[in-house]
Amino acid sequence: MKTKKQKRLDAIEYMTTAKNYKITAVAKRFNMPYNTVWAIHTKLNSKYKPVSTSDTTPPELPTKVSEPRLRREPSPSLERALRLVSDGSTADYYELPKNANELQDLISHKNMNAQIGEIFRACYRYGEVAHSKMLRDAKKIKFYAEAEIKRLENLK
Repeated sequence: MKTKKQKRLDAIEYMTTAKNYKITAVAKRFNMPYNTVWAIHTKLNSKYKPVSTSDTTPPELPTKVSEPRLRREPSPSLERALRLVSDGSTADYYELPKNANELQDLISHKNMNAQIGEIFRACYRYGEVAHSKMLRDAKKIKFYAEAEIKRLENLK
């Protein structure tokens, strides 16, 4: 059985060489969570921009990094913190990111952890699906909110 690291490396190699792929298909092929494959996809698309349309070969990954890597861009939460206070009209932090087609796209874009992601999903489907009644969703929201509070308290 392959380790998580080996699966990730295999997925990266596949995604950099394949011309077209679907994230769900890659996740299934390498037996990886969708959000992990989405994160790889996002990083690959931000790093490997072809120089021209005829050049689709990505550059080699560095084999050894001597200094810690810094983010190329500030995190979305830092950008939000640095912005001016909203004047009461629609704020730009409510705008949907480009190419956000599914709820998972928003969860990945906002870099939500498992608890917050589950709360977001439960709130989104609240009262809309037959297999999950409103009371069940409310209890699920409460459970994950309490788990997140406990996690944050333990960080202190």
